[in-house]
Amino acid sequence: MRCTIVLLMWLASNAFAFGAETGKLADFTSAMAPIMANLRTAASYARTGNVALAQVETDEAVAQWKRLAQNTALPADAPPELAGFLARGHERLAMIAGALDRGDNTAASRELLALRQAFHALRRQASLYGLGDCIFEIAPAMETLRVAAIRYGEQPAPANAEETVSAASAFRDRLQRCSEQANGEIAAQGEFRRLIDGAIASSGEIAQAAKAGDGPLVHRYLIELQSFAQLLDFRFG
Repeated sequence: MRCTIVLLMWLASNAFAFGAETGKLADFTSAMAPIMANLRTAASYARTGNVALAQVETDEAVAQWKRLAQNTALPADAPPELAGFLARGHERLAMIAGALDRGDNTAASRELLALRQAFHALRRQASLYGLGDCIFEIAPAMETLRVAAIRYGEQPAPANAEETVSAASAFRDRLQRCSEQANGEIAAQGEFRRLIDGAIASSGEIAQAAKAGDGPLVHRYLIELQSFAQLLDFRFG
């Protein structure tokens, strides 16, 4: 992990040249963007059990990672860990592909999440934090809210209602932070506004439903919020 942090910190302040085939400078995170998009899509398909489409996305990510490794011309002063990072990443993608080939969606989803987590953590360390990183980070808050809401549904005690309200508030705060993180172009997009504003509104509604003791309504808003979170990650994570 230390080596890969060094990698992104170096890349954050240095442009590096791709091979003669591309003939242009590219920032590492820009080069990784289509690969991460493939991984987001693969994770979505794996979660819903659509193995064939998850395999298509993973295969494309593997191919792009291989091209990135082959076409990247590393400067003489680049840390020696750069080539190793690209090689290890390719190996991990092969593990994901293997899990999908075996029909092990759980293992594939776990490895996809771990690879995405590592990349976003590195971006943060390298001060490259952006909207996609913020959206990616709403998942833990959503999981906390999910657990609290389910516990409340099973036992609508005052303490569990308070836990749900608190989790909904934390989730709402993170959504608002992501809304503020969006640049003008994305912030103005109808799809982004529908998803982020809808999730913010529903996070307030689930808290009100918990306060009112309405278990079925809490459950309904929980399902809605999970859909919002998944769609936000799929489109903007």
